[in-house]
Amino acid sequence: MSAAITATNLRKTYGEVTALDGVSFTVAEGEVLALLGPNGAGKTTAVEILEGYRRADQGDIEVLGFHPATGGRRFRDRIGIVLQETGVEEVLTVREAVELYGLAYSRQRPVDELVSLVGLEEKGDSRIKTLSGGQRRRLDLALGLVGDPDLVFLDEPTTGFDPAARRKSWELVEGLTALGKTILLTTHYLDEAQHLADRIVVLSEGRIVAEGTPESLGSAQVVTTVRFSVPDTADLPAIGDGPEIGENRVTYRTTDPTADLYQLTRWATDRGVELAGLEVTRPSLEDIYLDIMEEADRAGARE
Repeated sequence: MSAAITATNLRKTYGEVTALDGVSFTVAEGEVLALLGPNGAGKTTAVEILEGYRRADQGDIEVLGFHPATGGRRFRDRIGIVLQETGVEEVLTVREAVELYGLAYSRQRPVDELVSLVGLEEKGDSRIKTLSGGQRRRLDLALGLVGDPDLVFLDEPTTGFDPAARRKSWELVEGLTALGKTILLTTHYLDEAQHLADRIVVLSEGRIVAEGTPESLGSAQVVTTVRFSVPDTADLPAIGDGPEIGENRVTYRTTDPTADLYQLTRWATDRGVELAGLEVTRPSLEDIYLDIMEEADRAGARE
């Protein structure tokens, strides 16, 4: 599969501050990549370089076969950008704004189709100044998609959305990927990244500190928790990091859950013991992300 984005050894400084310190990653065509990290990690700088709004001090970049800073109109005709906030003349109606933005592109999605796609069909003739914050974010999505882009940059796309609106926006993103669109997503919602992203890159202080699929990210640190109750806690098997016993509730923590669960269930079957309330819990992406950031902070303190 061809790469829609290739970034190699990107470096960018602002005076004494290093925003990017040797960042390299690729995004395959049709892939959703989530770029995560705390404020100040370098996400915005990286995305603006890829969009062509900033130049890297060092490094090689190719986006859809172009260098973003010199690709000109042909490059911009193929990308869509959804910023955290878009400045649109508030006296325009929703349909008028979409029509106006569409004039900049050689191909445009039909206005009514797009307005419906982002859930604003009942607000199509309403002035933008009358829209709620969540409705304005939906309009931002529409404006980013009006040129039927091959590559979409989504910067915190669901900020201000209620849970129902967030779910609908996720369905929209999934629909875009089904059409073969490539998406670079930045978000502070870890459940959003886990739901939408094929791969995740985590930045901290301008460096990549983790990269992988939502399932494999930080796999060396992933500990699965196994909990259950038994009438008698004597003679429990020594597996994983345990057992921990509290009021007949037994807890094991393991990095090899398949093998350890096999031993545990065989132990229970051999003794005719029921593992009441058996729970097997893998850390959420948020748990893993926080562990990664803590380790990155410790590594930074040691340097």
